[in-house]
Amino acid sequence: MGWTRAVGGRGQRTAWGHCALGSYLTEHPLWPSAADSFPSRSRVPMASLSRALRLAATCPHRNPAQGLGPRPRTGGTGPTTEKSVPYQRTLKEAQQPSVEAQGPSQPLPRAASVVVIGGGSLGCQTLYHLAKLGVSGALLLERERLTSGTTWHTAGLLWQLRPSDVEVELLAHTRRVVSRDLEEETGLHTGWIQNGGLFIASNRQRLDEYKRLMSVEKRFGAGGKASPGSGGGQPLLRQNEPGPDLPRGLTLGPGTSSFRLRQVPQSGLWGLCRGPLMLRPSTSDGSPHGLAVSHCRATTAQVWACGVGDLGALGWPLRAQHLLYVRSRHLQGEMNMPNVRDHDASVYLRLQGDALSVGGYEANPVFWEEVSDKFAFGLFDLDWDVFGQHIEGAIHRVPVLEKTGIKSTVCGPESFTPDHKPLMGEAPELRGFFLGCGFNSAGMMLGGGCGQELAHWIVHGRPEKDMHGYDIRRVRFHHSLTDHSRWIRERSHESYAKNYSIVFPHDEPLAGRNMRRDPLHEELLARGCVFQERHGWERPGWFSPQGPAPVLPYDYYGAYGKRAHQDYAYSRLLADEYTFDFPPHHDVIKKECLACRGAAAVFDMSYFGKFYLVGPDARKAADWLFSADVSRPPGSTVYTCMLNHRGGTESDLTVSRLAPSPQASPLTPAFEGDGYYLAVGGAVAQHNWCHLTTVLQDRQFRCQLVDHSEDLGLISIQGPASRAILQEVLDADLSNEAFPFSTHKLVRAAGHLVRAIRLSFVGELGWELHIPRPSCLPVYRAVMTAGAKHGLVNAGYRAIDSLSTEKGYRHWHADLRPDDSPLEAGLAFTCKLKSAVPFLGREALEKQQAEGLHRRLVCFTVDEKVPLFGLEAIWRSGQVVGHVRRADFGFAIDKTLAYGYIRDPSGRPVSWDFVKSGDYALERMGVAYPAQAHLKSPFDPGNRRVKGIY
Repeated sequence: MGWTRAVGGRGQRTAWGHCALGSYLTEHPLWPSAADSFPSRSRVPMASLSRALRLAATCPHRNPAQGLGPRPRTGGTGPTTEKSVPYQRTLKEAQQPSVEAQGPSQPLPRAASVVVIGGGSLGCQTLYHLAKLGVSGALLLERERLTSGTTWHTAGLLWQLRPSDVEVELLAHTRRVVSRDLEEETGLHTGWIQNGGLFIASNRQRLDEYKRLMSVEKRFGAGGKASPGSGGGQPLLRQNEPGPDLPRGLTLGPGTSSFRLRQVPQSGLWGLCRGPLMLRPSTSDGSPHGLAVSHCRATTAQVWACGVGDLGALGWPLRAQHLLYVRSRHLQGEMNMPNVRDHDASVYLRLQGDALSVGGYEANPVFWEEVSDKFAFGLFDLDWDVFGQHIEGAIHRVPVLEKTGIKSTVCGPESFTPDHKPLMGEAPELRGFFLGCGFNSAGMMLGGGCGQELAHWIVHGRPEKDMHGYDIRRVRFHHSLTDHSRWIRERSHESYAKNYSIVFPHDEPLAGRNMRRDPLHEELLARGCVFQERHGWERPGWFSPQGPAPVLPYDYYGAYGKRAHQDYAYSRLLADEYTFDFPPHHDVIKKECLACRGAAAVFDMSYFGKFYLVGPDARKAADWLFSADVSRPPGSTVYTCMLNHRGGTESDLTVSRLAPSPQASPLTPAFEGDGYYLAVGGAVAQHNWCHLTTVLQDRQFRCQLVDHSEDLGLISIQGPASRAILQEVLDADLSNEAFPFSTHKLVRAAGHLVRAIRLSFVGELGWELHIPRPSCLPVYRAVMTAGAKHGLVNAGYRAIDSLSTEKGYRHWHADLRPDDSPLEAGLAFTCKLKSAVPFLGREALEKQQAEGLHRRLVCFTVDEKVPLFGLEAIWRSGQVVGHVRRADFGFAIDKTLAYGYIRDPSGRPVSWDFVKSGDYALERMGVAYPAQAHLKSPFDPGNRRVKGIY
């Protein structure tokens, strides 16, 4: 395949017209010398910053653009040519040759085991970690120079607070690499400065968020303390508000650290290639500028990844936007200040020598509409209409800035993804091609950790840590979303605009909504359903007594000339979720839960993935794929896990054995051999699909995997009254003898053929009805009519979360992830270890069983009525032994429940005696609440209710 692809380059320029500040910048195009280590576009050498901005504000502005995106640009054909580039003496020794030059710029080997494309932070880190894993013959290809594109102009900040336990670990590894490992291996400094970090909270909610994140830091040994708001002893800083003081904050030199990675012995080969280069399998014929690849390829080319060869059509969801920051002129006085984040003012501050760098994230970022493959070290003109909003916050925090002025500006590209997570892992459409791009301005911070995981992915087929949230192949996006340019644009915009927003546990996006709707959507909306978004689907969250709250088209938060929605009911209800306390509708969710426990509730679960595994080898495939024994007679349904080769849990799902059918339909597929019906959570349907197809391809089973997710709906009726309700709707005997638990039948519901499965995900007597799409609405209405006299209510996923937590059922992606084994998670009953049947992950489980479990998932209850959401530190007898993965309030037991994996600090296996003997507390926002540990949930531990025994 061709390595490069020409992309048209219509660039962008700032639309200043004749504004005073714009004219001033144009008339003073002064740039720092080559020795200046800061990229520069312009200086404001003698002007008061606030005065200049006031002048700009009095000038007429261009009308905003119509339609999506930023205002149009006039003049110019691309990004401004580079003026002064950091590390110029290293990177700019010779005039750059034309990118049209044919062939590589220096001799390359005839073959490589792994080719890494892109020499930025992640590319360098990936090659380094491949060498650490013993990979020989790996090659990094860079079109220009190391750090070109986005890495070179990064602010280089490494913070330690993140709203994800996985990201905390990734950051910690980056810190170890740049501050310890590289210096030990090269004997040279990597350019890092441990000047600490300070987060400033301007309101109670922000302070609560910081305290919450500091709790999980204790699990990973990171230091930090809350400041009362005295200013932290910093002479430049006005800090009346409190915030955490984080001593392990770092400043990184992107160029220095990248070059140090190159200088590590045995770190792989490094090559520059400015012309076409063919990457081909090692068994194929050669080419004039060809390179044989025996193992795989990985692109870390960020937004340029879509221009690698012919892969632009693969639909990688990211968009490039202008990332802005400025550098002040010389500051008077003592220079002593940590890196500062003031999220509420949307600014960060970095002391750089005798000057201060100021950056932030705004609601109206400029999109880079047409990415040029010739871009390397250029910068865009900074749009002061966009950036000016950050200046007030910076001046408020550092008053001396008002009279200092600006020395230089930086406006470079950065790619953002729809869910604000990097795109990593094996490309869905191309086996052996791995992605590492779309880092949402966190490439330097996450580069070390993600480089290590990407190297493990390439070598071992899976990352070492749980990276399911980053894995583009397995969990992230349905093809209907990645093929939709409006969805990608809206969601990547919101990803940028909310970069500094508080991360609330129950927040929902406003962008890219209503992409996938099930047959009951309008019916439930009229009944007050407040929807959540998962995997593009609109699924019921909870039901508001205030009436309909539709999700409206995205208004870009009023940016780009869009009119922000007024009197927006859904947005008002969502704003109630912006709290770390119980929300105002806590009692509404309580009523849904208690109705399910006391009478019955109906749940619309139509967004579930619904697959058929059929064919001559379907039974062999099922034996290998599923940890439980699913080769039972037709009519049986089994709850099972799917594992990876390390024994980690890739999925939990239900598998129903089918009987052959003479007539093919979405309910009854035609097949030869054996057939199974798989029902998986909708939010992880893509993950399941990709895991299944990968294993089927690797093992070469003769069977088919067929997706009928869009063709079938699913409603679940649960509760003590569910049998009485459904007996009026279904034409089947629902007694325990005729319809036992974990069985399924084809029956008629109000005259429509459906598949009824007796299962429960909430711990009650109940049935799922899997219904052809055209029949969903009449069957639902028949159920609601029959249930009216029994107290049947509609309920959403907020109730499911609470009920399943209370019962102790697992949630994949929360308390069950690819690095958690079913033995650790208390799901040994799903593993056919007592049989002789081999299955994927069996050897790892047997080894773990023999060596003992070094962590266990434990249930905790807290008597005090406080909300917990996950990430809380778990204390045992004065030591942190883990953190909470998942928590919710249990209304039937009237307590908060939490689940987390705990370890023995001594390193020994975790026995049940160890679990039962400790004194526990869960730390919420700096306060430790006494907790009780349970071997299983205290709600219905005998499983009587699912059997219909009340």
